[in-house]
Amino acid sequence: MTDIAEDTSPSLTKAAEEPETRIRFGGVTRADLATAVGAAGGSLGLDWLLYERILPFSGAFGFLLSWYLLFLAFYGGAVAVQWNGRLVRERLVAALAWSSGALVLGTILEQLGFLLVHGITAARHANFFTQSMETTAALSPITSGGALHAIIGSVEQLGLATLFSVPLGIAAAVYMSEVGGRFARPVRTLVEAMTALPSIVAGLFVLGVVILTFGMERCGFAASLALTVMMMPIITRAAEVVIRLVPGTLREASYALGASQWRTVWNVVLPTARPGLSTAVVLGMARGVGETSPVLLTSGLTAYFNLDPFHGQQVSLPLYIWNYVRQPYEDMVARAFAAGLTLMGVVLVLFLAARALGGRRPGELSSRQRRLISRDAAARRRPARPAVALARVQSPAPDVAVARRQPNAPEIAVVRP
Repeated sequence: MTDIAEDTSPSLTKAAEEPETRIRFGGVTRADLATAVGAAGGSLGLDWLLYERILPFSGAFGFLLSWYLLFLAFYGGAVAVQWNGRLVRERLVAALAWSSGALVLGTILEQLGFLLVHGITAARHANFFTQSMETTAALSPITSGGALHAIIGSVEQLGLATLFSVPLGIAAAVYMSEVGGRFARPVRTLVEAMTALPSIVAGLFVLGVVILTFGMERCGFAASLALTVMMMPIITRAAEVVIRLVPGTLREASYALGASQWRTVWNVVLPTARPGLSTAVVLGMARGVGETSPVLLTSGLTAYFNLDPFHGQQVSLPLYIWNYVRQPYEDMVARAFAAGLTLMGVVLVLFLAARALGGRRPGELSSRQRRLISRDAAARRRPARPAVALARVQSPAPDVAVARRQPNAPEIAVVRP
């Protein structure tokens, strides 16, 4: 055999002697925090100098936008001095992500604070949630009247819209994902187009077809039909995505056991996708509960309490807000802001429910189901100790007796001494 000479060049020797540096992505260190704070302070000072002393600019929006751009430039330069190119890109992307999240969170908190400041005057009184505006005039005190009729109207209209849109949406999703055929692509295209449909178009459709053509009066039922048109594409798109996430091996196992297609969908696919379908329904409800224009054209406006959604005009929370926020009276505007705060609370509850229901992937077991399975497995591993009843029966051999476990257990032959 021939010996291969080892390469002992200086570059390889130097690379072998240098210790490896481990690069960690993610997380926040003291150096990162100090760099971000320094860049923010330096960019703020330069921005103030440009706006107040040098350039003829003014306005809060431009000031904040310039500050943000200068902060990115300062932060990128400070990071480039300390770390290599890969970490510079990683830190800049992390700064963009953190700042975007902070901007969204700040916007939501600002909206909540604005509604809370302007609507707490009316929301802190119990009559706002227990009375209607039937006996309240424009100059009545804030302790008179409320939004109970609007809350009930929103609940009834949303409930009817959910009752109509959920079966249609899930059925359309099953057709597009499981059945297919020549009409699956046109149906998917139509659903995608309806997702971006302006809400006023849905109200005009119900107004022209249901109210003007068929002669139905403006009522909560007509408003629920308009909300159905808005909710159904949202539910369909979300349900289709969730159904497609169900593993194909479950369908194949069902077909291998001899099940038909509809039984596979009903007993395997839909139960597996139940958490995602619940999320789709809640998201559709959150979309429909805040619509104003379709309700304005179809349900009418009234200050009276109406529990019958099929007869008479019925107001909802968005329509209540739209009507009273335009009033020139301070108490009326405060009631509108309190209704907006209530509506935002309802939407927040719906989205939290969507997060809770959609926390598991399709087919993933819940903690309760895992506990039940563990309990059943432990019960099976535990040795059974059934009562044994010995019964003397006639046997062909005189020295053999037969013992029988109760009930329905095989015979045990016991040989007597």
